[in-house]
Amino acid sequence: MPGNKEKPVEVFGLKFKNRIGLAAGFDKNAEYINELALLGFSHIEIGAVTPEPQKGNPKPRLFRLSKDKALINRMGFNNEGVENAVKNLKKRKPDIIIGANIGKNTDTPNEKANEDYILLFNKLHDYVDYFTVNVSCPNIKDLKELQDKESLLELLSELKKINRNKAKPKPILLKISPDLTWEQLDDTLYIIEQTGIDGIVAVNTTATRMNLSYPKDKIEQIGNGGLSGKPLKNRSTEMIKYINEKTGGKLPIIGVGGIMTKADMQEKLDAGATLVQVFTGFVYEGPGLVKKLTK
Repeated sequence: MPGNKEKPVEVFGLKFKNRIGLAAGFDKNAEYINELALLGFSHIEIGAVTPEPQKGNPKPRLFRLSKDKALINRMGFNNEGVENAVKNLKKRKPDIIIGANIGKNTDTPNEKANEDYILLFNKLHDYVDYFTVNVSCPNIKDLKELQDKESLLELLSELKKINRNKAKPKPILLKISPDLTWEQLDDTLYIIEQTGIDGIVAVNTTATRMNLSYPKDKIEQIGNGGLSGKPLKNRSTEMIKYINEKTGGKLPIIGVGGIMTKADMQEKLDAGATLVQVFTGFVYEGPGLVKKLTK
């Protein structure tokens, strides 16, 4: 049983004041870091940031399923690009831990995707504390193909090599999809072991429509997008537990998915997560959620 959540936690060489962070997707452009930090988050993950600005998918692209405390989004990595993110990051307070969730531009073909990730890694390196490589968002055409064994091994190996040559290497994490099969997850864990990256973020949104109480036609009317929130809670915990057992508790895990209450957070910690992040819970429970979770 993990200890008091308000005690600082040291993970991959960084000291977090508590276990609760804000997941990527909320502050895409690093515009509100200092304000969000006042709510009590120990870390904020910006992004997803892409090399060039992009508008994302056509609106409407974000839908509330309030009865189920869920969201469906197909934002499509809408952001102002890496140069804008760097400009905003220069205004951050030094004691806030910032992660950068990085992704390729939608119109970058997969065979050139590594160039996007490398560019982002180099441009953001001096301004963030850790990186999360995002190849699992369901809202970018063909992005999930980068989760394939060979593509992922090549990408993470290259980033690790660049990182080693930096004056101050930064932790590299991988954000995974909840829709991976156990065999695919085993392959992913093998790649993490081979490349020696620092941790895993489990999980991204799901393309499935699990655990929803709404009529099928209502869900079909919404259309494509990643489902987040309470319906994802059990799958997220299941994957965290699997990863923790497979790695003997040696791989740091940031648990994401359906955290609305202190009990939900404790479930993730008991399953093997070291840190957690909220997004949909923050939307539904409001800015007091962090204090509720650390109380």
